[in-house]
Amino acid sequence: MGRRERKKAQTRQSLADAALELFLERGYDQVGVKDIADAADVSVTTLFKHFPGKEALVFDQDDDLEAALVAAVRDRPPGRSIPQALREHLLLHQTRFAVHAADPRFADFLRLVRETLALREYSQRMWTRHEAALARAIAQAVGAPEDDTGCAALARFALAARSLIQQHPDPRRAAEEAFALLEHGWAAAHPTS
Repeated sequence: MGRRERKKAQTRQSLADAALELFLERGYDQVGVKDIADAADVSVTTLFKHFPGKEALVFDQDDDLEAALVAAVRDRPPGRSIPQALREHLLLHQTRFAVHAADPRFADFLRLVRETLALREYSQRMWTRHEAALARAIAQAVGAPEDDTGCAALARFALAARSLIQQHPDPRRAAEEAFALLEHGWAAAHPTS
């Protein structure tokens, strides 16, 4: 990484850190973008060069999420189906989530998101926003046209399964059941219905 890229990454991290600190201290709705820019010692214009809006400051790893989803499909081991690869990726994501949840700062972050409607909604949109990239990766992996409806449906359902997995008392079982349905279809999962 060159000097310029390092500087951009540092500025981005400073903004995200300042935003989270201010949000936790004052509450999300009581902090403006100017407050965050001032705390990070940058202009508001610079803030918007790095983040499209206030909510994005809380979820600064958005691009990494998309890259990891695409890699789960593209880099899966031979013999592993796309639904299996996505299931394992979501379970790994859930495991990392559980490990971070033990950190008091992460618990504060989760409480902030849970208690702030704008952040809850943004979090859901952020996750599902990767649907198009994931659908393209699936289509490419199976040699289907980029606009293939089946690939788009698999991407959508896989991403939507995340919230079911997170909310279930046994995330592994929830993931296995949801992705068995995606892998084998309704008739295989429920042959009498």
